[in-house]
Amino acid sequence: MTTRRTDAHPDMTRPEVGAPFFSTWRVGTPERQKETVEAIADSWESRPWPTEGLLGYYVYTGHDGTTLLHHSQWADEQAYEAFTKVHRQERVDEIDTAVPGIERVALGRYRHYRSGTRPEAEPRVPGCIVIVDVEFEGPDPDRQRAWVDAVFEALESEPNQHPGGISAHFHLSTDGTKVLNYAEWESAQAHIDALSGPGNGVGSRTPQWERVQTYPGLKGSTVSRYSYALGLVPK
Repeated sequence: MTTRRTDAHPDMTRPEVGAPFFSTWRVGTPERQKETVEAIADSWESRPWPTEGLLGYYVYTGHDGTTLLHHSQWADEQAYEAFTKVHRQERVDEIDTAVPGIERVALGRYRHYRSGTRPEAEPRVPGCIVIVDVEFEGPDPDRQRAWVDAVFEALESEPNQHPGGISAHFHLSTDGTKVLNYAEWESAQAHIDALSGPGNGVGSRTPQWERVQTYPGLKGSTVSRYSYALGLVPK
């Protein structure tokens, strides 16, 4: 199999994906963001696709001007472990040679749990990806699921849904301590406008959102905006 570049955003509900992973690299400046994306593309496109177990690899540039988000879709964790033993290091070395000093933040291993997509006559291409990282005090898989379910209850009862939101895809960390929401928005400005509403976040001041925001064991959350930069898939 060869490696092919794609402009298509990943399908976050693809049933073959048993192990969706997310990680962040800190590269320092917008210039280095661009250089690193180019180095990743060069490293991967110059080699065959490493394994059938990798279904897609996507890179996004952070609107903070310093970070890159990586999302890889694996059939299972065994496919990832096999990749790291044989194929990963040569790519890392080549990228580090091109752009020295990259700081790699820990890889997050997740499982897809629930998705919500606004029904529309014509699908919209996301102009901004918003990552919401939520952390809880200690591992509790039941709490992870219950919190996401509470978010969906709040969304379904939301009286003022913002038109810029396209979809939300909730993932549970395999260690039981985190939830990651991969949210697709029409634009960064649409997300900014939604945050400027009367509620604490993108929702209104409702009892359902209050429950989400004060859920027992909730430790904290961060929100980051990204632009799609690179998609790599097998051919």
